[in-house]
Formats: sequence, C-alpha cells, structure tokens
Amino acid sequence: MPTHVKRTFKYRFYPTDAQAAELSHTFGCVRKAYNLALAARTKAWILRQQRVNCNATSAMLTEWKKTEELAYLNDVSSVPLQQALRHLQTAFADFFGKRAKCPRFKLRKKSRTSAEYTTSAFRFRDGRLALAKMAEPLDIVRSRPLPEHAVLSTVTVSQDAAGRWFVSLLVEDQSVQPPAANDRAVGVDVGLDHLLTLSTGEKISSPRHGRRDRARLAKAQRELARKAKGDGANRARARGRVAKVYARIADRRRDNLHKITTRLVRENQAIVIEDLTVRNLLKNGELARAVSDAAWSEFRSMPAYKAQWYGREVIAVDRWFPSSELCSTCGSVRNKMPLNVRTWTCDCGTTHDRDVNAARNILAAGLAVSACGAGVRPQRNSPGGQSATKQEFLRREP
Repeated sequence: MPTHVKRTFKYRFYPTDAQAAELSHTFGCVRKAYNLALAARTKAWILRQQRVNCNATSAMLTEWKKTEELAYLNDVSSVPLQQALRHLQTAFADFFGKRAKCPRFKLRKKSRTSAEYTTSAFRFRDGRLALAKMAEPLDIVRSRPLPEHAVLSTVTVSQDAAGRWFVSLLVEDQSVQPPAANDRAVGVDVGLDHLLTLSTGEKISSPRHGRRDRARLAKAQRELARKAKGDGANRARARGRVAKVYARIADRRRDNLHKITTRLVRENQAIVIEDLTVRNLLKNGELARAVSDAAWSEFRSMPAYKAQWYGREVIAVDRWFPSSELCSTCGSVRNKMPLNVRTWTCDCGTTHDRDVNAARNILAAGLAVSACGAGVRPQRNSPGGQSATKQEFLRREP
C-alpha cells in the first residue's frame, strides 16, 4: 500500500547574472534579518532574562523595514525573512532543550547562503521556478523526475562554497511503495580499513575519497595560503578552487553512502548499528583524518530516514557494548583488544575475524534489546562504566 512520505529533491540550476545578483541580495537580507533577531533576543535574555518568541521578532522585522537604514529589506520577498526567524526559533528551542549549542551569528563568508520559500512565495511549472519578487523564473536542470502527484511544500535556493547553485524541493510523495517485509536482519560494524563489515561476513571497502584527492587539495590550499588575506579577487578565486576540491570529495562520498545504505535498507527488515560518538573520535590526532574521510556520522543518519520510507527498523547499540572483545560463539569476554589485533582465537577454540565478530555481536545485542523492549540508546548509568545494554546482554548469554 502506498505511503505518504516527505522527500527532498535537489537540482542544479544556472542563473543569469541578473538572477544571481537578485538571489545574492536575498541571501544577504535573510542573513541580516537572522542576525538582527538573534541580537535582539540575546540582549533581552542578558538584560531582563526575557525570552522573545518568533511572533515578537516578526513584529520587530516589520518595524525594521520602516527605517531608512534597513529599507532594503523590502526589496526581497518577506517569506524567506520570516522563515529565517522561524529557524532561529527552532535553534533557541534546541538550545534551551539542551540539544544544541547557543545560536551564533551568520557570517558572510562562512555561513551557508540560502533562502527558503513556502507555497505562497513560489510557482513551479514545467521545470521553471518563479520566486516572489524575482523578475525572471529559474531554469532548473532536473536530473531525475519528480514523483507523480507530488505536492510541493517548500523550496530552498542555496549556493555552496564552490559557487554552485542548487534548489531543493520538499515534496510529499504519495507513491512510495514499501517492499515486502522479510525476516532478514544485519549487524553493521564500521571501520577504517573496510568502511563496513556486515554480520553476514561481507566487507565493503572504503573508497577513501579524501586520500585520493589529497594531493590536489594540498596544491589548492598552498596556492590559497600564498594569497594576501582580504577581499581580493585572487584570494577569492583561490578559495573557490579549494572549495571545488572539497565539493568533489563530498559529492563522491555522499553518492557512495547513498548506494550502500539504500541497498541495506531494501534487503533487510532490521539494521543494527553501533551508536558511536564521532566527535570524540575526531579528537584522536592519529585517526581524525581517516575517521572524517569515512563519514561515519553521515552513514549513521542515512538509514534512519530511509527506514521510515521502506517500513524498516534501525536499532542502535550502545557505544560501550564490547562488540570486539566478546566471543560471538561462547559469550566470553577478553579484557584487552588492541586495534592492531585483527584476528584472535577464543578459549573455546573459535578463531574470529575482529570485524565480522563485532558485527555479529552488534546484531545479537540489537535484537536482544529490541525483543525485551529496552531503549535502543541506553545511558551509561551503571557502576564500572558498563552500559545497560552490555550488562543485559551478558546476563542473557551463557
């Protein structure tokens, strides 16, 4: 039976000089409105311990537009400005809910340049996107068709650091056909030598996109370092060349991860992964570059939303679970397991490949936690540093 899911389709487009100027002006106005609202809310909190909500900042925006200094905010559609205030409200809600850091001001050279339009501020027809208060519609290069009867709700226009222009169409897809349910489950262990190791014994090699383009990136960064700091054209071009190398690496890495995660979600009813804290692993000076190149965080997020599309389940095992030290045959645990040990023999006589054994233990632990109804992300609240998942699994194993 078809299900209704929200999906984003991202396309390239190539604006004319006039369109690029209009969009850049819109990006600047969005950034200005966001920063003004952030300053007003921060000042109200520091001086009066007062929380200013989105409605109040919207009223402030109306007053700012009436001033001579900020009259240029009237040149662009009000919808992207209002959306920026809503994004700021979400950022503060996450901050006060202790889910994120305090919102920061947007910088012209470092922050993402984008503008978001809702249904009242755009019209999409025959591959041409007409935005409010823009003289000409945008011609979009559609690399894949939109689903039939898809309902567009939001359009986001953006420009990346490499100078490429994108439009993201958020649609409600009413034609998603989940595959038939099955009884297959797979445990996934992430690594560096091999990107993924599955409990079936399959190993997926790591493409190491960052390493393959390291020489090209180093050359572009050396050229940038030789340019005088400032707003000069030479430095801007050198910065663009560096950004293009980074974009090439990120695009290839993302494409590879999409193919892998889509296959895993389609083939398996349940996927069990390890809930790693990648930001802590990046503090290791020897492994930071390799961990960053493997993109474990991006891999962690992809199966989660794809599982909702296909009616699958993703289970995260606690990061303190001893997947590598535990024998998947007899259940005994070794006290130490250095990273250079890739194969080991248990006292029961079973010889294990470190990664395959870890993937099998992750699968068993995830299924055990899911069967008993415990949370998939238990906290580290037991004495001795063991997590609830580890203790519970060891009690269940012989």
